[in-house]
Amino acid sequence: MARRSLLLAAAVLLSLLAAAVGDAPFVVSHKSVKLSRPGPGVERLVVTLDLYNQGSATAYDVSLNDDSWPQEAFDLVSGSTSKIVEKLEPGSTASHNFVLETKVQGRFQGSPAVIKYRVPTKAALQEAYSTPVLPFDILAERPPQQKFELAKRAVGKYGPLASVVSFVGVFIYLVASPSKSGAAKGSKKRR
Repeated sequence: MARRSLLLAAAVLLSLLAAAVGDAPFVVSHKSVKLSRPGPGVERLVVTLDLYNQGSATAYDVSLNDDSWPQEAFDLVSGSTSKIVEKLEPGSTASHNFVLETKVQGRFQGSPAVIKYRVPTKAALQEAYSTPVLPFDILAERPPQQKFELAKRAVGKYGPLASVVSFVGVFIYLVASPSKSGAAKGSKKRR
């Protein structure tokens, strides 16, 4: 694990140095996972990989490969774990999604996706890594998220009515209450 972190840090440092040298692309990638439960005992993961070219040159033949999802734990429902983008202009972005369905219960931590791209001035392919996915529990028992459900329903149903009644009450109070500025004027007239 420490070796992987060291390799990731070295790759990021080399990418930063390559971008600082001059006219070169600098590809950054963010990997995120959104969990959903379409039914009991079924959990789906929507994996999103966002690519950004922060450099000053175009990256060509950008290939994205995310094979960190073991087949014994996940089924690919839609999409593909890899994608090729013909070119990524400076300042532009590209996004890729795929959906997985879980097979087993447990804790999982995804590795970074690998991004390879070609720079016209260099013969070798350049390599970058996405951010890793933080550990998450698959098919874990989660407490129901209904703490404020009754309050939300009440506000949604009676909120507009309560606000109208309160505005009418304040208006009636302002009309019915004596004005203090009028009382002060009346006392000056008596002198």
